[in-house]
Amino acid sequence: MRGLIYIFLMFIIVGCSYSGGESKELDEARELLPNNPAAALSRLNDINIADFQDSATMANWALLYSEAMVANSLSAPTDTIINIAVDYYHRHDMMPEYNKALRLKSLMTSGKSDNQLATRLYIQKETEFLLYKERVKREQNGYIALLAVILACGAIIWMRQRLKLRTAQNDALVAEASALKCAIDAGLRDKDLLETKLHGLLDNRFALIDSLCQTYYESQGTKIERKAIVDKVKSEIESVRSDSFAEMERAVNDCRDNILLRVRQDLPDIKDEDYHLLVYIASGLSTRTISLLLDESIDVVYKRKSRLKSRLKSGEATSAPDIMSIF
Repeated sequence: MRGLIYIFLMFIIVGCSYSGGESKELDEARELLPNNPAAALSRLNDINIADFQDSATMANWALLYSEAMVANSLSAPTDTIINIAVDYYHRHDMMPEYNKALRLKSLMTSGKSDNQLATRLYIQKETEFLLYKERVKREQNGYIALLAVILACGAIIWMRQRLKLRTAQNDALVAEASALKCAIDAGLRDKDLLETKLHGLLDNRFALIDSLCQTYYESQGTKIERKAIVDKVKSEIESVRSDSFAEMERAVNDCRDNILLRVRQDLPDIKDEDYHLLVYIASGLSTRTISLLLDESIDVVYKRKSRLKSRLKSGEATSAPDIMSIF
């Protein structure tokens, strides 16, 4: 990109240097014109106008050349050269030079028309002017092509930068998504492990209690059998009350995102009886099993569960879906 800009600037600098040299030759011809118009015309004929770099220099030369021909009483075979000056100064609204060019144009036909050398030189300058026009057209097309290349390169560089930025953003999103997926997978593995732990705890320690409770309410055996069941249930109940409650509480917190700790924080004045009820409910014990653990009737347990649910539901933090879902 920088190389193209440097090339473009080099063309401009070279063009300016050429223009500077041409202006010096025109100044010399202008100085000769008042006292030696023939030498001035010869100097103007020696200039290869096909090498001119800008239209201003061309118009200046055309005006001087026409003035030198008039000063030498020579007639131009066509209006081609003087029209260069007329058209340029008219387009640029340079009225003094424009009016001068119009006067010279009217005088171009008053000179000698039989000077064959002057006619051939004039035609040569017309040819050089046509070559100049072709070269300028090629240079303009070249500048346009160069500008198009520069713009295309700029667009490509901009698009590549945008693509790099978008790729970097996508890579960051992919990395973030990958890290999030890893965190989710790790969380799911932990959850599965903790749920397995809780299920194992319930299966190993509470399944017997639940089964004995169901048997106690449904058994049609003898009083001795029922008494043996009752004694076994009472023994297990006492074991749960004294030994396993803390383990149940810890397992529930591990598997349910510290649900019991959150309830404790939101309801610091919760009664121990209600808290024990909440632990048993969160552990998935049946109402009959809970009634035996709390040593209360099933109806009382239902009523207490309803009151506890209403109290939790009325709070803001404790009304979270995971808390209410245990009921």
